[in-house]
Amino acid sequence: MSVAPDWLAGADRSAPWPQLSVLVAGIGVSGFAAADALLQLGAAVTVVDGKDGPGERDKATLLEILGARVRLGADAPDSVPAGVQLVVTSPGWAPATGLLTSAAAAGIPIWGEVELAWRLRAGPRPAPWLLVTGTNGKTTTVRMLASMLTAAGLRTTAAGNVGTPLLEVVAAEPGYDVLAVELSSFQLHWSSTVQAHSAAVLNVAPDHLDWHGTLTGYSAAKGKVYQGNQVACVYNVADPVTEELVRAADVQPGCRAIGFTLGIPAVGMVGVVDDYLVDRAFVAERVNSAAELARLSDLQPAAPHNVANALAAAALARAYGVPAAAVRDGLRAFRPDPHRIALVATVGEVGYVDDSKATNPHAAAASIQAYDRVVWIAGGLAKGADFDQLAEAVRDRLRGVVLIGADRAVIADALARHAPDVPVVTVDRTDTEVMDEIVAQASRLAQPGDTVLLAPACASMDMFVNYGDRGERFAAAVARLRAARGG
Repeated sequence: MSVAPDWLAGADRSAPWPQLSVLVAGIGVSGFAAADALLQLGAAVTVVDGKDGPGERDKATLLEILGARVRLGADAPDSVPAGVQLVVTSPGWAPATGLLTSAAAAGIPIWGEVELAWRLRAGPRPAPWLLVTGTNGKTTTVRMLASMLTAAGLRTTAAGNVGTPLLEVVAAEPGYDVLAVELSSFQLHWSSTVQAHSAAVLNVAPDHLDWHGTLTGYSAAKGKVYQGNQVACVYNVADPVTEELVRAADVQPGCRAIGFTLGIPAVGMVGVVDDYLVDRAFVAERVNSAAELARLSDLQPAAPHNVANALAAAALARAYGVPAAAVRDGLRAFRPDPHRIALVATVGEVGYVDDSKATNPHAAAASIQAYDRVVWIAGGLAKGADFDQLAEAVRDRLRGVVLIGADRAVIADALARHAPDVPVVTVDRTDTEVMDEIVAQASRLAQPGDTVLLAPACASMDMFVNYGDRGERFAAAVARLRAARGG
């Protein structure tokens, strides 16, 4: 194996990249962007991926034209080839993957594409990063933040785990004033030198334990978002783990801990007073007063978890110096992405809501708790999650449950232990055309005033292409139900 050169530890865009041999693990969006960026810098690049479908081959052809060597499918190595000095991995590749464990054993540095993007920031004064991570709410919060920054007249974009790949954003001309960056635990795991202007951890609940191995490992990855923060570490007052991560972080002198709460905020926090989102952190007279940021009616929807997202985004925006009026205007202009607690239709006085993006128990609990009485559609790939706490927390709101997907029995067992009186219907079919039956079963359980809620608490890939496909099939089935009833 080749030894990484001494300059690599502090490498930036000006480093002698043509001297370096790099292996890029994965040819998806992140891997392709990493390979393309490294080729433009003159590095010798090999790209590997165990998949070998038409999409992978198309990307391979483009990268080979640019000068990369690409090895797909059966030709992809299980260990790092001789001569490699750096591995850049896509976020989906778990640390236990054979190729990555062999790199680690050989002492070869492993970066994620976020780490590479941080090092390749262009210009004498690169745009600061405002980072958001958490088990749930990341994309909504980052898009809210970008809307607030835009309302303040700043050139910005939402990037990272959402929107444009960071490697494209950091090289954009003209450059941005500031970036709103969503980072997953996968991306943070492989980052080491990223230092944000300010960052937020929205919440921490068990998720992706099949990737991280333990909840401790997952939490530690989330906590890396605070390392080296310059101005503010934003945490969730209702989630003590997020505050513990702030306390453990090594930050720049003067960096402040800023809490967000759905209650009345203490000094140094943002929160809610009556129908207003208010700031007691970034105002001069915060001991005795607060700044009004927005009304709850400026949020769509104003469900509790969405209010929390808005407060976290507001805290980051205020940390960057955004005026209160721009926070309000940004929230008014913001529209949530599809499949996030979206009302599809009302049929026979029953609301049908698509929250297909609720892919873990924590997200599903927040969704269910936004409604008084729910017929819950749940199930899919559990990713090693436990459902006992969820079942206990929401049982009093459940009119009934329709269970679907590969791991439906895990949820059924939790409901039997903690909500034995709640009617449960199990749909055994796992084909993609089953959604009409699912919706029909839910409608039979529902009564006027109830909400039929698709908040599966599981990933979708056992039955559907992705959570978006699942949500779209739900909406289409609801539309057919409405037409059949003449609504």
